Amino acid sequence: MRALIVEKDPLSVIGAIRALQHATITVDTVKSGEDAVDMARHYDYDAVVIGPSLSDMDGLEAVRRFRARGLNIPIIATTRNDDLAARVQALDLGADDCITRATDKTEIVARIRAVIRRSKGYARSTLVSGNLSLDIQSKEVHVNGSYVNLTGKESLILELLMLRKGVIQSKGAILTHLYNGIDEPEMKIIDVFVCKLRRKLAEAGAASLIATVWGRGYVLRDHADQQAPDDAKPAAQYGARTGRQNAFAAA
Repeated sequence: MRALIVEKDPLSVIGAIRALQHATITVDTVKSGEDAVDMARHYDYDAVVIGPSLSDMDGLEAVRRFRARGLNIPIIATTRNDDLAARVQALDLGADDCITRATDKTEIVARIRAVIRRSKGYARSTLVSGNLSLDIQSKEVHVNGSYVNLTGKESLILELLMLRKGVIQSKGAILTHLYNGIDEPEMKIIDVFVCKLRRKLAEAGAASLIATVWGRGYVLRDHADQQAPDDAKPAAQYGARTGRQNAFAAA
């Protein structure tokens, strides 16, 4: 998963950023509302967290511009602790949730996961595809009710593919999802991980869920859709290795 943090001073929320990264959510940061809209147009974000005061406008105006420009990415607006009017206005303008400066970082992570999950059509924390299920909190995977023992990296790949079912994920997107751009190994390691994941799922009775789209990446589909869709859109790259803004570069 990938989130965009829009804050005038990203270092002021460094604790929350690190908590998101620890929860395997890739984080980019920008300081202005216009930059946020531009980033959202070019990259495939699962959620955007907008601060109350940005370098070029306030957070409420940024929420308005996101929705006015047809960007349907889940938005969590940050408001000042006692500003009820701002929270109400943020929701009316199209924010999916609101937090305050005092919100604990663990709750922030949970709220972001919740809005992402709901945006993908999952009301509960369990993702389901055919006879396969994955609990995104415990990372436990079951096929036909039987537990499947996956490594941490294998379960993270499966989570990404299930959350974006039907959408092709490039190897670069998967690599960044696993490593957050830190000490990344060679790209070919993704083929190894996916090969082992497929084998374990097949042995458990969930074969042919993960398809290879040659030259583009991998996609997860239900048994009922055995052919990868011709018009399946590739996920945007999770940011080039150079020029991608992060919590430290944006400060």
